[in-house]
Amino acid sequence: MANKVTVLGSLNVDTTLRVPRMPLPGETLSTENKSSAAGGKGANQAVAAARAGAETRFIGKVGNDDAGRFMVESLQEDKIDTSAIVTDKTVGTGSAFILLDEEGQNSILVYGGSNQQIKDAEVLAVEDDIAKADFLIAQFETPQAATLAAFTVAKQHGVTTILNPAPAAKIDPAILKVTDLVVPNETESAVLTGIEVTDRASMDANADKFRAMGAKNLIITVGSKGAYYATEKESGFVPAFKVKAVDTTAAGDTFIGALSSQLKSDLSNIESALTFAQRASSLTVQGLGAMPSIPTYDEIIAASKK
Repeated sequence: MANKVTVLGSLNVDTTLRVPRMPLPGETLSTENKSSAAGGKGANQAVAAARAGAETRFIGKVGNDDAGRFMVESLQEDKIDTSAIVTDKTVGTGSAFILLDEEGQNSILVYGGSNQQIKDAEVLAVEDDIAKADFLIAQFETPQAATLAAFTVAKQHGVTTILNPAPAAKIDPAILKVTDLVVPNETESAVLTGIEVTDRASMDANADKFRAMGAKNLIITVGSKGAYYATEKESGFVPAFKVKAVDTTAAGDTFIGALSSQLKSDLSNIESALTFAQRASSLTVQGLGAMPSIPTYDEIIAASKK
């Protein structure tokens, strides 16, 4: 049986500008290439979950514009249920501008647009979509009030909640109390706990702090090094696969989506699910663009056998 994953999140049209290096303040640089693709942390995570085999639904908002229609069609191409995506008549679809240098590093500017207009009532109106899920995923590119409403409903129906607190922001403490698994990177974890992530002891300290704040289970992604995990029963570190990164955009989103496609609701297989997610993420960074580089289940399994 495939995992049922519902994503509450952002839908952005990504415009990527290839640059030789990041510009200095006041400096003008020529871009080497420009491309546009479907993106947004929510959309990327949903596509990653769907391509990795999960039965996926999406809760979100787009503008009444070509970009919004493009985003909905992009999700539907991956057989994602888009019936809970609302069209905002007054605010345009979200967008992101990505500067990508020759080393594969990026800097990203995001315009929230309709993503920021998701209301609690709209989330509560799709309670059935949440109740049917094994996992509900949310990030910080949509309002925290909507996430709190969705996670509260999820817990009433026994759905496992996964919070990706990205981009890093001050968090409503009530959200962590209804979060089963929080998945920040090392920077985001430090922002939320006040404890810098430098070694295993500091990761354990982050896990203790999150537990005290209400989130019982933690995964910290540490870029090319790997991922730390701490559940109520165990903790450990799963190293990343060594590859040459071309574009790190959507690596973290691929990780979370792929993880949700394999994870058991009780997190009992967290180590093997993490290894699968790391493999998926390692494939994403070897391709250009966010959504186009997210791998399928077959591609992830094939890479595992090499």
